[in-house]
Amino acid sequence: MSTPKGEEFLPLSEAAARAVAGPQSRHAALMEDAFHVLVETPGGGVSIRGDAKGRGAAKRAVRILADRADAGAEITEADVRVAIAAAHAHGPAPGAAMLPVGRRGAIAPKTPAQARYLDMLASCELVLALGPAGTGKTFLAVAYGASLLLRGEVDRLIVTRPAVEAGERLGFLPGDLTEKVDPYMAPVWEALNELLGPDQLRRRREKGEIEVAPIAFMRGRTLNHAFVIMDEAQNASRLQTKMVLTRLGEGARMAVTGDPSQVDLMNGSDSGLSHAVSILEGVKGVGVARFGAEDIVRHPLVERIVKAYDADAARRAPRRLRDAEVRDAEVRDAE
Repeated sequence: MSTPKGEEFLPLSEAAARAVAGPQSRHAALMEDAFHVLVETPGGGVSIRGDAKGRGAAKRAVRILADRADAGAEITEADVRVAIAAAHAHGPAPGAAMLPVGRRGAIAPKTPAQARYLDMLASCELVLALGPAGTGKTFLAVAYGASLLLRGEVDRLIVTRPAVEAGERLGFLPGDLTEKVDPYMAPVWEALNELLGPDQLRRRREKGEIEVAPIAFMRGRTLNHAFVIMDEAQNASRLQTKMVLTRLGEGARMAVTGDPSQVDLMNGSDSGLSHAVSILEGVKGVGVARFGAEDIVRHPLVERIVKAYDADAARRAPRRLRDAEVRDAEVRDAE
């Protein structure tokens, strides 16, 4: 069947066509706004109408989404925004790595940086992941660890993070250990609940196959045949970070995640994450994954917020340097 000038038809599977359209055609609307085209799903595929440049970019985005849908991944608005950005930039689609966990389908990387991160998790014993909030560092690490647990490749999934403050003053909080710690582990529990479901999560937690604990409770342990995640590592001290990293035992792997721009320690220079990257990058068995604002897959406003803060930090940096030089000069004069 011939198509009118300025229109192209892409034959797709029924599942891919539904994913491209999205609920109440929201995905199609996002692409229409981005590429200034008309996107319709008349049956058996997707029709794209517009000028040549817009159609070409829209076709690239549609193919990225269709490939992900055909691979079994759930398509969200975040996926559509990532596909639009890749199409605009003529960049590659995220890798095809898929994690067979998740109650709503397999977990797939949404950006090229996430794809590289999953590749590192599969090939390195230790992966250090740095980047702003919303880039999927912790969620993908939890998903990868859960997939290893479900396949029987590890015996335990252990997640640790600083609680309350770097000093972890848990004794001042009411309740037993679980009640003290759980509020600060909420992001991890939410990810596990989404991936495994509440019943399986409860069973595996009761059997000791899943453990979430503050860093203080890692001391003195040897973690064999486990996948270990150290989350919010920017708020762990250098000594705490070294202690956790050296817990790795036989058959164990580890992911360390955090955002170096959000250090809450009294002495920011004592942050263990940046220090670990500075001395371990390039060491055999260690991978370093870096994420930027363009990898944020939360609400699109989050990316704009992060970019605004980054720009403000860049503006302030020269002034901080000048202030430091003035202070040094004053000290020298006083001497």
